[in-house]
Amino acid sequence: MKTKSLKPLVITFAIGGIWDTVAGFLYIFVIGTGRSIDNPPMDPFYAIFLGSFFLCFAYLQILSSFNIRRYAFNVGCLIFGRLFYVIVLFYFMLFVNGFPTTFWFTRVIDGVLTILYIVFALKGGLGLRDIFLPNTQKL
Repeated sequence: MKTKSLKPLVITFAIGGIWDTVAGFLYIFVIGTGRSIDNPPMDPFYAIFLGSFFLCFAYLQILSSFNIRRYAFNVGCLIFGRLFYVIVLFYFMLFVNGFPTTFWFTRVIDGVLTILYIVFALKGGLGLRDIFLPNTQKL
């Protein structure tokens, strides 16, 4: 039985990890401690705290991409996380007066990554169960 290729998902997942690495360093060193971006205002602790989560997500994505079938559940987790982030960001940009538009690029990047994760996972033969429920087989 021939299995479908998950190579596009692997590449996209690794790119998502690289993007989150960049975001993590930006939040820790530019937004958090460097205070180069101060709109909306954010306490340095929260920016560094958020940056640490970005680095965790990056680690999960990059290492999961080496064995994507085994760690397909991580794809589902990132779909939920990115989708929630994009929806919240859209809401704030559209309905909160004075919210800066400087975050439009991350809305686009994270929105595209979310769509690509779903498309490439399903096209590669992973089902919804594979990406949204953990595999309970003994390894």
